[in-house]
Amino acid sequence: MAQRHLLRSIAMQALYEWDFFGREKSADEILEHDLQEFAPGVSDTELSIRIVKGVAENLSKIDPIITTAAPEWPIEQIPIIDRNVLRIGIYELLFGNKEEVPPKVAINEAIELGKTFGGESSGKFVNGVLGTIYKETFGEEPQIESTISEEDEKEVAEKIIKIAESLNNKENDE
Repeated sequence: MAQRHLLRSIAMQALYEWDFFGREKSADEILEHDLQEFAPGVSDTELSIRIVKGVAENLSKIDPIITTAAPEWPIEQIPIIDRNVLRIGIYELLFGNKEEVPPKVAINEAIELGKTFGGESSGKFVNGVLGTIYKETFGEEPQIESTISEEDEKEVAEKIIKIAESLNNKENDE
């Protein structure tokens, strides 16, 4: 479980960089670099690869979904972290393998990414947007339970902190 959370965090960072720099570089190249830097000992990185490719390939479908679910927030005004956390959540919720990542797990993982990397209200914002999409898609309110144990959370905390510091440094350099 902890490794999957780490791989989502790395996918989020790669998408953040891709978006931050105007999507001029290949998202795949950015992800490859981030995996080498933040997960050098991880051999199965398929989850990160699938998320980044899936978001990039479905971006023209995902962004209008965000616009519909959060009409008060034009896509370019949503903070870049929140925007990419939502993209990951929507990709996993609507376009991903639901047997591998059930919809409620996709929502919870996105909320956790928002809380970890976003602002004070990012988790609530992500929950609201993805909850709206879930309700529209599945016809019910999602009942979210934590999918990451305390032990797993502690195990990846140092790596996530490193990723967050790297994101802050890149933002400050610009």
